[in-house]
Order: sequence, then structure tokens, then C-alpha cells
Amino acid sequence: MAYDNIDLSLAPGFSPSNRVVSGTAIGARLRDFLLPFLTRYGLVTGFLLLWQVSATRGWVNPAVFPPLDVIVVALWDSLASGALLDDIAISLQRAGIAFFAAVMLGIPLGLFMGQIKTVEQALDPLLQFFRQTSALALYPIFILLLGLGETSKVFVIFWATLFPILLATIGGVKEVDRKLIEMARTYGASRLTVFRRVILPASVPAIFVGLRLSATTALLLLIAAEMIGANKGIGFQVMNAQYNFQIPLMFAAILLLALIGLAANAILLALQRRLCRWSQPAP
Repeated sequence: MAYDNIDLSLAPGFSPSNRVVSGTAIGARLRDFLLPFLTRYGLVTGFLLLWQVSATRGWVNPAVFPPLDVIVVALWDSLASGALLDDIAISLQRAGIAFFAAVMLGIPLGLFMGQIKTVEQALDPLLQFFRQTSALALYPIFILLLGLGETSKVFVIFWATLFPILLATIGGVKEVDRKLIEMARTYGASRLTVFRRVILPASVPAIFVGLRLSATTALLLLIAAEMIGANKGIGFQVMNAQYNFQIPLMFAAILLLALIGLAANAILLALQRRLCRWSQPAP
């Protein structure tokens, strides 16, 4: 039987053009997915692929730069065995206490200083001086004053995370449109109402910028603090693995820190989008 004698009407839904249209639609969907992904994560993906290929092909010393799959396996084994779980809990506790204390002090103080110009002018030089002084340079002083225990570690993280929140809050208050404040007062709003309905909402986006910077700073100072005089924590595990030449475990701890930082930033960003819907650009 010749194939050209087949009656295509026996398959009503079949048409050669259907395959073309279906293939075009799939290609368009694939392109719509891949293009934004490659635009945002293309360089990161290329870097990771280059790392993996370089380590497996011997372009770099795999003893110094292990392949990514070896690092991921080391991370998984450490988490599955519970070796890193206590360190994660201790590190999050240290950073969390310091970050919470910085938020509780920095935001109210920034809102106060941003509204009273004389106070802000009097304290600004002192704030700028301390902000430019490295917290790590002051860490030996904190150890002398507070000891080598948890207090000095938490305090040095608090010291470093306070200033981004404080200065961002002050800047957010100072950037509030004065015409909105004058309009609210014209309609008889009290100072408390102006603060609650105008100043505070308008300052929230800037405050969240300071919160995200402070969260990053807290993790950076956490590692430095745990590398000095600590026997627990992710930073201690990084140094301990390096001393024992457990390079995959060292990179696994560094990868874990990066993931924690990304998670903290994502949480703050999601909270900002939820609380500041009015400031988001229209789609």
C-alpha cells in the first residue's frame, strides 16, 4: 500500500501544520524561560561550569580548588551527619542577637535624629568617625573589655551592623518630601500623626536598604569573630578545615555561608516588597 494513498481524514486532529505550530510554541516558551535566566544568572552559571571543568580536567590544582560536586558532597555529608548543624545554630544565634540589637537601637535612634536637625548635626561627626573605624580593628579592645567569650563576639557584630541601619534610617527620614509634611500639617495633623502616616512610611524603603546591608555585614563580621578564639561556629569550621587541609569541607562551609546570606537577603527583600507595595514600580 502506498503511503500517499492514506486518507488523512481518518485522523481529524492530525495536520502537518500542527506540528510546526506546536514546535514554534515550545520554542517560544523555551526562549522566554532561558533568556531571562541567562541574562540574570548566565555569568554565575558560566563561572561554576568553568570551575567544575577546570578542576576535573586538571587545569587548576584540585587539591586547592576541588570540583564543585566534591564540595557539594562534603556539604551534604556534613549536614547529614550533624557535624555542621550545631555550628549553624551557634552562628545564627550570634548574628541574630547582634542584628536584632542593632535594629532595636538603630531604627528608633535614626528616626529621632533624622527629624531633629540640631541633634543630627551634633552627632554626625562622631558617627562618621566610628563608622570609618573598622570593627575588626576594635575587636581586640572589645576582647579586653568583654573577654574572649560570646559577649565580645556578639558586640563586634552589633557594632558593625549598627551604622548601616542608623545612617540609612537618618537618610530615609531626611529624604521625605517636605511638601507632604506641610500638607499634612495644613490639614491639622498632629506631630504624631505626621510621623506615623507620612515620615515613617516614606522612610521604610531606605530602612530596608540599611537592613539588607547590615545583614550582609553581620555575616562578614561573624566569620571574622569566629576565627578568633572560638571553638564552635561556621567560621571556626572554615579555619579548622583549612588547618587540617580538609579543603572540600572548607569550601563547603564557605558555600553554606553564602547560601545563608542569600536566604537572609531574600527574606528581607520579600518583606520589603510586602510592606512597600506602594513604592514598587508598576509592571
